[in-house]
Formats: sequence, C-alpha cells, structure tokens
Amino acid sequence: LTELKPRFGNECVSEDPRCPGALPEGQNNPQVCPYGLYAEQLSGSAFTCPRSTNKRSWLYRILPSVCHKPFKPMDQGHLTHNWDEAEAEPNQLRWKPFEIPRASEKKLDFVSGLHTLCGAGEPKSRNGIAIHIFTCNTSMINRCFYNSDGDFLIVPQQGKLLITTEFGKLLVEPNEICVIQQGMRFSVEVFGETRGYVLEVYGAHFELPDLGPIGANGLANPRDFLVPVAWYEDRQVAGDYTVISKYQGKLFSAQQDFSPFNVVAWHGNYTPYKYNLDNFMVINSVAFDHAVSSKAVDIGMYEVEQ
Repeated sequence: LTELKPRFGNECVSEDPRCPGALPEGQNNPQVCPYGLYAEQLSGSAFTCPRSTNKRSWLYRILPSVCHKPFKPMDQGHLTHNWDEAEAEPNQLRWKPFEIPRASEKKLDFVSGLHTLCGAGEPKSRNGIAIHIFTCNTSMINRCFYNSDGDFLIVPQQGKLLITTEFGKLLVEPNEICVIQQGMRFSVEVFGETRGYVLEVYGAHFELPDLGPIGANGLANPRDFLVPVAWYEDRQVAGDYTVISKYQGKLFSAQQDFSPFNVVAWHGNYTPYKYNLDNFMVINSVAFDHAVSSKAVDIGMYEVEQ
C-alpha cells in the first residue's frame, strides 16, 4: 500500500502510474481531458471562501459520479440523529463492549453495523456532532458510502480496515485514526470481526489546533498525516453497484452499473487522511519515552535519506 506524506491540508497531486499524464497540466477543467476522462470538483467549503480556508480537489475519472439511478430511502438500522428519542440522563453511564455477531449468524458491513451512541445539534442546521460505534464482520461488496452531513473520524478498536476512497486506498489499524471528509465516497474491507468508534461532525472540518504557549513543537506534526495516492478500477458491475448516501440524518441508496472508484488522477487540498497516534506528543517532547524518541529519530533519518 503506497502512501504520500504531505503536510496537513497541503496541496497534493497524484495520478495512477498506469495512466501517465492523466493529470492536466496548467488547467483544472480542459475541454478535453487526457484519456477522455471527466473532470469533477469536490468542494469542502463555499467556493467564495478566502484562499486560506478554501477546500477543494479536482478529480479526473472514467465516468461522471452522477451516472446512477435516483436515490431511494433505505432502512436506518441503529443510526439516528434525533436525540429526543431518549430521555435525558444526568448520571454517569457506561456500557459493555458491543458484541460483534458471527458472520455465519448475521452479516454486517461498516454501514449496516453503525450504532449511534449520543450526540448534540442536528445535521439540517449544519451544527453539532454524533458519536457512533461500528461492529462488522464482512466487507462492503459492491457497496460504497458517502456522508453529506459532515466528516467521519474513524477509530478502529479491534481489527484493521482497508478503506478504498475515490483518492486511493488507506489501511487503518488500531492506534490509528482516519478522517473521511464530507462528500467523499468510500468502501470498507475487513478481515474478520471488527469494531471501533466514529466521531461525526456536522458541517465543519477537523483542524489542527494552534500550539500556543507550549511553543513551536508538540501535539501532532502536519508531516505525519498520510493521504492515499491515486488508484482506480475500471469495472462494470452486472448486478448493480449500490451507492449509499447519508443526507440530513437519513440513509438513501442508488444503483449504478460501474465502480465509483474510477478516479485516475486528482489534485487539491481536500482529501481523506490517516494519522498514527504513536506520533502524538502531549506537550513538546516530554511525553516521549526513549523507545518512541528513537523511533521518531529513525523515521526522520529515513525521510531525509529519501
């Protein structure tokens, strides 16, 4: 699995090596794209935002993302955004780990295994958060998901996730976190019984905090955030491919006859990314033990040599 190491939120470019020159030079939306690809812009902010806060990426894909049948409502399962469904509880609460059903008893993928725990606000006003648990035992086969309400921060607790996005693939293991931003299609492959957390933020994006009084170093370094490199599949699906959309807290599904992961090249500053929590320093460097410090030095030397 090949990944880039850019700075957090930096401008990145990538193209699948199977199609050299797929990324247009000096243009975002030429009249004729290389290889006959379709240019699409994915926006994570209002297009009139100042340059410092504007988030967008250009994707160059084999077929347009809108080539699908109309969306239809689908079963919500245990996913909700209506906090009035439960009475307020001021006492301290705890719960046992969510059980993961055996695949032989009930197959659950990432989407069907989502359970909402709590939250505040609501997606229509684009303000608030929700916290979910996911339990799954099977991969998403010919299914993908995208969230129109906000960003997903995914924290695997048991088992690893191979997440295919329109930008490429990310392998996310326990002690790592992954952010799939609003509007990005992704599919999750698992390798057995898997469980973890999802933090959803409505209408906002995750940002790195200012360092402030702790000085120039510490917390999360932008260089340690990883984004995928371009990877595409040109695959027709005879039995229909299901695209699941979360919109205003509800789930909808649409059918199409091809894989949506057909982006040959892309560039921009609006991407999915992951981060290894081993790299996090609570304050400056005083929280690192010798082993972690040595590891950090080794990684730094490797990057310099490259």
